[in-house]
Amino acid sequence: MNLELTPSDLKFRDEVRAFLKDAITPDMKRAQVLTTGFVSEPEVSIEFHRALVKKGWSVFAWPEEHGGTGWTPVQSYIFDTECARAGAPIHNGAGQRMVGPVIMKFGNEAQKKEYLPKIVSGADHWCQGYSEPGSGSDLASLKTRAISDGDDYIINGQKIWTTFAHKSNRMFALVRTSTEGKRQEGISFVLLEMNTPGITVRPIIGNGGDHEFNEVFFDNVRIPKANRVGEENKGWEVAKYLLEFERGGALQAGRVRAQFSKLVDIIGDRCPDDAEIAMRLAEIGTDLDAMEMIDITTLAALQSGANPGPVSSLLKLRWSQLRQTISELAVDAIGLDGLRLFPDRPLYETLQLPPDEEEALTATPRYLNYRAYTILGGTTEIQTGILAKSMLGL
Repeated sequence: MNLELTPSDLKFRDEVRAFLKDAITPDMKRAQVLTTGFVSEPEVSIEFHRALVKKGWSVFAWPEEHGGTGWTPVQSYIFDTECARAGAPIHNGAGQRMVGPVIMKFGNEAQKKEYLPKIVSGADHWCQGYSEPGSGSDLASLKTRAISDGDDYIINGQKIWTTFAHKSNRMFALVRTSTEGKRQEGISFVLLEMNTPGITVRPIIGNGGDHEFNEVFFDNVRIPKANRVGEENKGWEVAKYLLEFERGGALQAGRVRAQFSKLVDIIGDRCPDDAEIAMRLAEIGTDLDAMEMIDITTLAALQSGANPGPVSSLLKLRWSQLRQTISELAVDAIGLDGLRLFPDRPLYETLQLPPDEEEALTATPRYLNYRAYTILGGTTEIQTGILAKSMLGL
Protein backbone atom coordinates (compact mmCIF):
# COMPACT_ATOMS: atom_id res chain seq x y z
CA MET A 1 0.00 0.00 0.00
CA ASN A 2 1.41 3.39 -1.01
CA LEU A 3 0.63 5.91 1.71
CA GLU A 4 2.41 8.84 0.06
CA LEU A 5 0.17 11.57 -1.38
CA THR A 6 0.52 12.21 -5.10
CA PRO A 7 1.08 15.75 -6.45
CA SER A 8 -2.63 15.96 -7.37
CA ASP A 9 -3.62 14.84 -3.87
CA LEU A 10 -1.35 17.46 -2.34
CA LYS A 11 -2.93 20.10 -4.57
CA PHE A 12 -6.37 18.97 -3.44
CA ARG A 13 -5.28 19.13 0.21
CA ASP A 14 -4.14 22.71 -0.32
CA GLU A 15 -7.53 23.54 -1.82
CA VAL A 16 -9.31 22.03 1.17
CA ARG A 17 -7.12 23.92 3.62
CA ALA A 18 -7.74 27.21 1.82
CA PHE A 19 -11.49 26.61 1.85
CA LEU A 20 -11.54 25.72 5.56
CA LYS A 21 -9.47 28.78 6.45
CA ASP A 22 -12.22 30.99 5.03
CA ALA A 23 -15.25 28.88 5.95
CA ILE A 24 -14.54 28.24 9.63
CA THR A 25 -14.90 31.40 11.67
CA PRO A 26 -13.24 31.91 15.07
CA ASP A 27 -16.64 31.71 16.77
CA MET A 28 -17.39 28.45 14.99
CA LYS A 29 -14.05 26.95 16.00
CA ARG A 30 -14.49 28.04 19.63
CA ALA A 31 -17.96 26.52 19.73
CA GLN A 32 -16.56 23.22 18.45
CA VAL A 33 -13.76 23.22 21.04
CA LEU A 34 -16.28 23.82 23.84
CA THR A 35 -18.75 21.19 22.67
CA THR A 36 -18.63 18.44 25.28
CA GLY A 37 -21.36 16.28 23.77
CA PHE A 38 -21.27 14.00 20.76
CA VAL A 39 -22.26 16.40 17.98
CA SER A 40 -22.29 20.12 17.34
CA GLU A 41 -25.30 22.30 18.04
CA PRO A 42 -27.29 22.69 14.81
CA GLU A 43 -27.14 26.48 15.15
CA VAL A 44 -23.36 26.27 14.81
CA SER A 45 -22.98 23.45 12.32
CA ILE A 46 -25.53 24.78 9.83
CA GLU A 47 -23.26 27.75 9.07
CA PHE A 48 -20.45 25.45 8.03
CA HIS A 49 -22.87 23.30 6.03
CA ARG A 50 -24.00 26.36 4.08
CA ALA A 51 -20.40 27.07 3.17
CA LEU A 52 -20.07 23.47 1.99
CA VAL A 53 -23.21 23.86 -0.13
CA LYS A 54 -21.72 26.84 -1.93
CA LYS A 55 -18.57 24.85 -2.60
CA GLY A 56 -20.52 21.76 -3.72
CA TRP A 57 -19.10 19.59 -0.94
CA SER A 58 -22.03 19.21 1.47
CA VAL A 59 -22.58 15.49 0.77
CA PHE A 60 -19.15 14.64 -0.57
CA ALA A 61 -19.48 10.86 -0.09
CA TRP A 62 -22.75 10.57 -2.02
CA PRO A 63 -22.94 9.52 -5.69
CA GLU A 64 -22.58 12.43 -8.09
CA GLU A 65 -26.12 11.98 -9.39
CA HIS A 66 -27.42 12.96 -5.94
CA GLY A 67 -25.04 15.85 -5.29
CA GLY A 68 -21.85 14.03 -4.36
CA THR A 69 -18.37 15.00 -5.47
CA GLY A 70 -17.01 11.89 -7.14
CA TRP A 71 -13.88 12.14 -5.01
CA THR A 72 -11.46 9.27 -4.75
CA PRO A 73 -11.14 7.51 -1.38
CA VAL A 74 -7.90 9.39 -0.77
CA GLN A 75 -9.57 12.75 -1.40
CA SER A 76 -12.40 11.88 0.97
CA TYR A 77 -9.87 10.90 3.59
CA ILE A 78 -7.96 14.14 3.10
CA PHE A 79 -11.12 16.21 3.40
CA ASP A 80 -12.29 14.47 6.57
CA THR A 81 -8.87 14.73 8.17
CA GLU A 82 -8.44 18.41 7.33
CA CYS A 83 -11.93 19.23 8.64
CA ALA A 84 -11.05 17.58 11.94
CA ARG A 85 -7.73 19.40 12.20
CA ALA A 86 -9.40 22.72 11.46
CA GLY A 87 -12.12 22.18 14.07
CA ALA A 88 -15.04 22.05 11.65
CA PRO A 89 -18.44 21.03 13.05
CA ILE A 90 -20.52 18.27 11.45
CA HIS A 91 -24.04 19.17 10.34
CA ASN A 92 -26.96 16.79 10.14
CA GLY A 93 -25.05 13.52 10.26
CA ALA A 94 -28.31 11.60 10.64
CA GLY A 95 -29.46 12.97 7.30
CA GLN A 96 -26.26 12.81 5.29
CA ARG A 97 -24.74 9.62 6.65
CA MET A 98 -27.75 7.52 7.60
CA VAL A 99 -31.18 8.22 6.13
CA GLY A 100 -29.76 9.66 2.89
CA PRO A 101 -28.06 6.40 1.81
CA VAL A 102 -31.20 4.49 2.86
CA ILE A 103 -33.46 6.62 0.68
CA MET A 104 -31.03 6.22 -2.24
CA LYS A 105 -31.12 2.43 -1.94
CA PHE A 106 -34.68 1.67 -0.81
CA GLY A 107 -36.70 4.81 -1.55
CA ASN A 108 -38.92 5.40 -4.56
CA GLU A 109 -38.33 8.20 -7.02
CA ALA A 110 -40.81 10.53 -5.31
CA GLN A 111 -39.02 10.09 -1.99
CA LYS A 112 -35.62 10.68 -3.54
CA LYS A 113 -36.88 13.86 -5.19
CA GLU A 114 -38.53 15.09 -2.00
CA TYR A 115 -35.90 14.38 0.65
CA LEU A 116 -32.42 14.12 -0.85
CA PRO A 117 -32.11 17.74 -2.11
CA LYS A 118 -33.11 19.05 1.34
CA ILE A 119 -30.35 16.99 2.96
CA VAL A 120 -27.89 18.38 0.43
CA SER A 121 -28.97 21.97 1.11
CA GLY A 122 -29.29 21.58 4.89
CA ALA A 123 -32.95 22.58 4.83
CA ASP A 124 -33.90 19.44 6.78
CA HIS A 125 -32.40 18.30 10.06
CA TRP A 126 -33.09 14.62 10.82
CA CYS A 127 -33.23 12.61 14.02
CA GLN A 128 -33.30 8.84 14.46
CA GLY A 129 -36.27 7.00 16.01
CA TYR A 130 -34.85 3.54 16.74
CA SER A 131 -34.29 2.86 20.46
CA GLU A 132 -37.16 2.45 22.90
CA PRO A 133 -37.32 1.78 26.65
CA GLY A 134 -36.44 -1.92 26.78
CA SER A 135 -35.52 -2.04 23.08
CA GLY A 136 -32.06 -0.67 22.54
CA SER A 137 -29.51 -3.24 21.45
CA ASP A 138 -32.36 -5.74 21.10
CA LEU A 139 -33.98 -3.51 18.53
CA ALA A 140 -36.23 -6.22 17.11
CA SER A 141 -38.26 -6.14 20.33
CA LEU A 142 -39.54 -2.61 19.63
CA LYS A 143 -43.19 -1.98 20.48
CA THR A 144 -44.13 1.32 18.84
CA ARG A 145 -47.15 0.35 16.71
CA ALA A 146 -48.31 1.66 13.36
CA ILE A 147 -51.88 0.58 12.67
CA SER A 148 -53.14 0.67 9.09
CA ASP A 149 -56.02 3.09 8.50
CA GLY A 150 -56.74 3.43 4.79
CA ASP A 151 -53.88 5.30 3.16
CA ASP A 152 -52.41 6.21 6.54
CA TYR A 153 -50.70 4.72 9.58
CA ILE A 154 -51.69 5.70 13.10
CA ILE A 155 -48.64 5.50 15.38
CA ASN A 156 -48.59 5.04 19.15
CA GLY A 157 -45.54 4.41 21.33
CA GLN A 158 -42.28 5.91 22.51
CA LYS A 159 -38.70 6.40 21.36
CA ILE A 160 -35.75 7.28 23.59
CA TRP A 161 -32.19 8.66 23.33
CA THR A 162 -33.28 10.60 20.25
CA THR A 163 -30.43 12.98 19.45
CA PHE A 164 -31.54 16.57 18.80
CA ALA A 165 -35.18 15.61 18.41
CA HIS A 166 -35.95 19.01 19.93
CA LYS A 167 -34.11 20.74 17.08
CA SER A 168 -35.03 18.47 14.16
CA ASN A 169 -37.86 18.90 11.70
CA ARG A 170 -37.85 15.28 10.46
CA MET A 171 -37.40 11.80 11.91
CA PHE A 172 -36.81 8.38 10.40
CA ALA A 173 -38.20 5.64 12.60
CA LEU A 174 -38.85 1.94 12.95
CA VAL A 175 -42.42 0.96 13.81
CA ARG A 176 -44.21 -2.34 14.24
CA THR A 177 -46.78 -2.92 11.51
CA SER A 178 -47.40 -6.59 12.28
CA THR A 179 -47.14 -8.97 15.24
CA GLU A 180 -47.20 -12.10 13.08
CA GLY A 181 -44.16 -14.36 12.61
CA LYS A 182 -40.67 -13.48 13.78
CA ARG A 183 -40.20 -10.12 15.46
CA GLN A 184 -38.03 -8.83 12.63
CA GLU A 185 -40.71 -9.59 10.03
CA GLY A 186 -43.26 -7.10 11.36
CA ILE A 187 -41.16 -3.91 11.31
CA SER A 188 -41.43 -1.03 8.83
CA PHE A 189 -39.24 2.01 8.18
CA VAL A 190 -41.11 5.34 8.05
CA LEU A 191 -40.39 9.06 7.72
CA LEU A 192 -42.15 11.63 9.92
CA GLU A 193 -42.40 15.39 10.26
CA MET A 194 -41.71 16.41 13.85
CA ASN A 195 -44.51 18.99 13.88
CA THR A 196 -47.14 16.29 13.22
CA PRO A 197 -49.95 16.46 15.82
CA GLY A 198 -49.49 13.90 18.58
CA ILE A 199 -45.66 14.02 18.74
CA THR A 200 -44.25 15.18 22.09
CA VAL A 201 -40.54 15.65 22.83
CA ARG A 202 -39.18 15.55 26.39
CA PRO A 203 -35.51 16.33 27.20
CA ILE A 204 -32.94 13.96 28.69
CA ILE A 205 -29.92 15.69 30.26
CA GLY A 206 -26.74 13.63 29.91
CA ASN A 207 -24.11 12.86 32.56
CA GLY A 208 -21.98 15.76 31.37
CA GLY A 209 -24.86 18.25 31.62
CA ASP A 210 -25.63 18.46 27.91
CA HIS A 211 -29.07 18.34 26.32
CA GLU A 212 -28.66 16.25 23.20
CA PHE A 213 -30.94 13.30 23.91
CA ASN A 214 -34.70 13.19 24.21
CA GLU A 215 -37.72 10.99 24.72
CA VAL A 216 -40.28 11.17 21.92
CA PHE A 217 -43.90 10.12 22.48
CA PHE A 218 -46.44 9.25 19.76
CA ASP A 219 -50.12 9.64 20.60
CA ASN A 220 -52.32 8.70 17.63
CA VAL A 221 -49.87 10.24 15.19
CA ARG A 222 -51.22 9.96 11.65
CA ILE A 223 -48.80 9.76 8.72
CA PRO A 224 -49.38 8.74 5.08
CA LYS A 225 -48.24 5.30 4.00
CA ALA A 226 -46.38 7.09 1.22
CA ASN A 227 -43.85 7.96 3.97
CA ARG A 228 -42.84 4.33 4.31
CA VAL A 229 -39.44 3.48 2.79
CA GLY A 230 -39.33 -0.03 1.38
CA GLU A 231 -42.00 -2.69 1.71
CA GLU A 232 -44.34 -3.01 4.65
CA ASN A 233 -43.00 -5.43 7.29
CA LYS A 234 -39.61 -5.49 5.53
CA GLY A 235 -38.06 -2.63 7.46
CA TRP A 236 -35.55 -4.84 9.24
CA GLU A 237 -33.47 -5.09 6.08
CA VAL A 238 -33.52 -1.29 5.82
CA ALA A 239 -32.63 -0.94 9.50
CA LYS A 240 -29.61 -3.21 9.24
CA TYR A 241 -28.35 -1.36 6.18
CA LEU A 242 -28.61 1.97 8.00
CA LEU A 243 -26.87 0.66 11.12
CA GLU A 244 -23.84 -0.29 9.04
CA PHE A 245 -23.54 3.35 8.00
CA GLU A 246 -24.15 4.58 11.57
CA ARG A 247 -21.43 2.33 12.94
CA GLY A 248 -18.90 2.42 10.13
CA GLY A 249 -20.08 4.70 7.36
CA ALA A 250 -18.21 7.79 8.49
CA LEU A 251 -14.47 8.24 8.86
CA GLN A 252 -13.51 8.59 12.51
CA ALA A 253 -9.73 8.73 12.19
CA GLY A 254 -9.54 12.47 11.60
CA ARG A 255 -11.80 13.35 14.52
CA VAL A 256 -10.11 11.00 16.95
CA ARG A 257 -6.66 12.09 15.74
CA ALA A 258 -7.64 15.71 16.49
CA GLN A 259 -8.81 14.67 19.96
CA PHE A 260 -5.50 12.84 20.45
CA SER A 261 -3.49 15.89 19.32
CA LYS A 262 -5.22 18.02 21.95
CA LEU A 263 -4.37 15.37 24.53
CA VAL A 264 -0.70 15.54 23.51
CA ASP A 265 -0.76 19.33 24.05
CA ILE A 266 -2.41 18.96 27.46
CA ILE A 267 0.18 16.45 28.63
CA GLY A 268 3.02 18.58 27.28
CA ASP A 269 1.75 21.60 29.22
CA ARG A 270 0.74 19.94 32.47
CA CYS A 271 2.71 16.74 33.09
CA PRO A 272 5.48 16.29 30.51
CA ASP A 273 7.66 14.22 32.86
CA ASP A 274 5.04 11.73 34.05
CA ALA A 275 6.30 8.34 32.82
CA GLU A 276 3.01 6.48 33.38
CA ILE A 277 0.99 9.03 31.45
CA ALA A 278 3.58 9.03 28.67
CA MET A 279 3.27 5.24 28.38
CA ARG A 280 -0.53 5.42 28.21
CA LEU A 281 -0.27 8.11 25.55
CA ALA A 282 2.05 5.94 23.44
CA GLU A 283 -0.34 2.99 23.64
CA ILE A 284 -3.21 5.17 22.43
CA GLY A 285 -1.11 6.48 19.56
CA THR A 286 -0.27 2.96 18.42
CA ASP A 287 -3.91 1.89 18.49
CA LEU A 288 -4.89 5.02 16.59
CA ASP A 289 -2.37 4.29 13.83
CA ALA A 290 -3.77 0.78 13.40
CA MET A 291 -7.37 1.97 13.29
CA GLU A 292 -6.59 4.59 10.67
CA MET A 293 -5.55 1.83 8.28
CA ILE A 294 -8.86 0.00 8.79
CA ASP A 295 -10.74 3.28 8.31
CA ILE A 296 -9.06 3.87 4.96
CA THR A 297 -9.92 0.35 3.79
CA THR A 298 -13.56 0.83 4.73
CA LEU A 299 -13.79 4.16 2.93
CA ALA A 300 -12.50 2.54 -0.24
CA ALA A 301 -15.40 0.08 -0.09
CA LEU A 302 -17.91 2.89 0.50
CA GLN A 303 -16.65 4.96 -2.39
CA SER A 304 -16.98 1.99 -4.74
CA GLY A 305 -20.67 1.70 -3.87
CA ALA A 306 -20.47 -1.12 -1.31
CA ASN A 307 -21.79 -0.87 2.22
CA PRO A 308 -19.34 -1.25 5.13
CA GLY A 309 -20.45 -4.79 6.07
CA PRO A 310 -19.44 -6.49 9.33
CA VAL A 311 -16.27 -4.42 9.68
CA SER A 312 -18.56 -1.53 10.67
CA SER A 313 -19.01 -3.27 14.02
CA LEU A 314 -15.24 -3.42 14.51
CA LEU A 315 -14.89 0.27 13.65
CA LYS A 316 -17.73 1.28 15.92
CA LEU A 317 -16.35 -0.78 18.81
CA ARG A 318 -12.73 0.32 18.63
CA TRP A 319 -13.32 3.99 17.84
CA SER A 320 -15.70 4.16 20.81
CA GLN A 321 -13.10 2.61 23.09
CA LEU A 322 -10.35 4.92 21.82
CA ARG A 323 -12.47 8.02 22.40
CA GLN A 324 -13.13 6.88 25.95
CA THR A 325 -9.47 6.14 26.60
CA ILE A 326 -8.38 9.56 25.31
CA SER A 327 -11.00 11.38 27.40
CA GLU A 328 -9.99 9.43 30.50
CA LEU A 329 -6.30 10.24 30.10
CA ALA A 330 -7.15 13.92 29.51
CA VAL A 331 -8.93 14.08 32.87
CA ASP A 332 -5.97 12.41 34.60
CA ALA A 333 -3.53 14.85 32.97
CA ILE A 334 -5.56 17.95 33.84
CA GLY A 335 -6.00 16.88 37.45
CA LEU A 336 -7.88 18.98 39.98
CA ASP A 337 -8.62 21.75 37.47
CA GLY A 338 -11.01 19.33 35.77
CA LEU A 339 -13.26 19.24 38.82
CA ARG A 340 -14.73 22.68 38.12
CA LEU A 341 -18.11 22.06 36.53
CA PHE A 342 -20.36 24.58 34.81
CA PRO A 343 -23.98 23.43 34.40
CA ASP A 344 -25.13 26.03 31.86
CA ARG A 345 -25.08 25.07 28.20
CA PRO A 346 -23.88 25.68 25.57
CA LEU A 347 -20.46 26.42 27.06
CA TYR A 348 -19.41 28.59 24.13
CA GLU A 349 -22.11 31.05 25.21
CA THR A 350 -21.75 30.79 29.01
CA LEU A 351 -17.95 30.80 29.47
CA GLN A 352 -15.77 33.90 29.26
CA LEU A 353 -12.33 32.65 30.38
CA PRO A 354 -8.85 32.34 28.86
CA PRO A 355 -8.80 29.60 26.18
CA ASP A 356 -6.63 27.15 28.13
CA GLU A 357 -8.92 27.39 31.16
CA GLU A 358 -12.02 26.92 29.01
CA GLU A 359 -10.64 23.82 27.35
CA ALA A 360 -9.69 22.36 30.74
CA LEU A 361 -13.29 22.79 31.88
CA THR A 362 -14.52 20.58 29.02
CA ALA A 363 -12.49 17.53 30.06
CA THR A 364 -14.74 16.10 32.77
CA PRO A 365 -18.09 16.68 30.99
CA ARG A 366 -16.60 15.14 27.85
CA TYR A 367 -15.29 12.15 29.82
CA LEU A 368 -18.71 11.63 31.44
CA ASN A 369 -20.54 11.87 28.12
CA TYR A 370 -18.10 9.58 26.33
CA ARG A 371 -18.85 6.71 28.72
CA ALA A 372 -21.93 6.24 26.54
CA TYR A 373 -19.92 5.62 23.37
CA THR A 374 -19.78 1.88 24.04
CA ILE A 375 -23.57 1.82 24.47
CA LEU A 376 -25.05 4.15 21.85
CA GLY A 377 -25.22 2.91 18.28
CA GLY A 378 -24.93 -0.71 19.49
CA THR A 379 -23.33 -1.89 22.72
CA THR A 380 -19.91 -3.48 22.99
CA GLU A 381 -21.54 -6.84 23.67
CA ILE A 382 -23.66 -6.62 20.52
CA GLN A 383 -20.68 -5.58 18.35
CA THR A 384 -18.49 -8.42 19.58
CA GLY A 385 -21.34 -10.86 18.97
CA ILE A 386 -21.74 -9.63 15.39
CA LEU A 387 -18.01 -9.95 14.78
CA ALA A 388 -17.91 -13.47 16.22
CA LYS A 389 -20.71 -14.64 13.93
CA SER A 390 -19.90 -12.81 10.71
CA MET A 391 -16.11 -12.63 10.66
CA LEU A 392 -14.96 -15.53 12.83
CA GLY A 393 -17.72 -18.02 11.96
CA LEU A 394 -18.60 -18.67 15.61
